[in-house]
Amino acid sequence: MNFSKEDLQKEVAYKTSRSGGKGGQNVNKVSSKVELLFSIVDSALFSDDEKLRLIEKLSSRFNKEGYVQIVCDEERSQYLNKVKAIDRLSGILMRALTVQKPRKATKPSKQVKAKRLDEKKLHAVKKENRKRNFDY
Repeated sequence: MNFSKEDLQKEVAYKTSRSGGKGGQNVNKVSSKVELLFSIVDSALFSDDEKLRLIEKLSSRFNKEGYVQIVCDEERSQYLNKVKAIDRLSGILMRALTVQKPRKATKPSKQVKAKRLDEKKLHAVKKENRKRNFDY
């Protein structure tokens, strides 16, 4: 995980288009919507092991050409949308590269088991007291 946003900036491609939403006449004139495209396979930032992990974890995010695609049209400025898209990409890559520790299986302690059984007994007594006793 030795990459910075500046390094990512060098390896991404942008497509811009007109965005809908707020902005009035500005929306019809300015291409503020940003599509960020990033190729994991062609990247020089990651080792082969890291690339395999990224491809495995981010396979659902690939488009038809095999690029990770992020679309941002929240801001009225193309520059701010590019910054947000790079932030999202770096966050996605960081989460995908973190390796989770394997979970260690544990057994409930004797104290926890005893407490659960006591609670079950109290619940059973409560239910038993609710019953009507009919003497025929």
